[in-house]
Amino acid sequence: MMTGNSDREFTEQQLRRYTGEQGYRMYVAYAGVVYDVTDCPKWRRGIHENQHWPGQDLTDELANAPHTASVFAHPCVKRVGRLIR
Repeated sequence: MMTGNSDREFTEQQLRRYTGEQGYRMYVAYAGVVYDVTDCPKWRRGIHENQHWPGQDLTDELANAPHTASVFAHPCVKRVGRLIR
């Protein structure tokens, strides 16, 4: 698996593989950026707040969240690439 290459491009189909299963890490996308959330406590069970699954673009869902995009600046979140369409 790949880590640390923030120039890597992901399609939505590729992003869907990163669910934390079968040796993959957990990735989510927001505003065109793909993040690794595997090491974040709130993602440890493979779902965030019983609402969000890894392997998804969460851009449209953040407006309904009780937090802002600043969560992507947490130390446990790693930028790994960008989402292309």
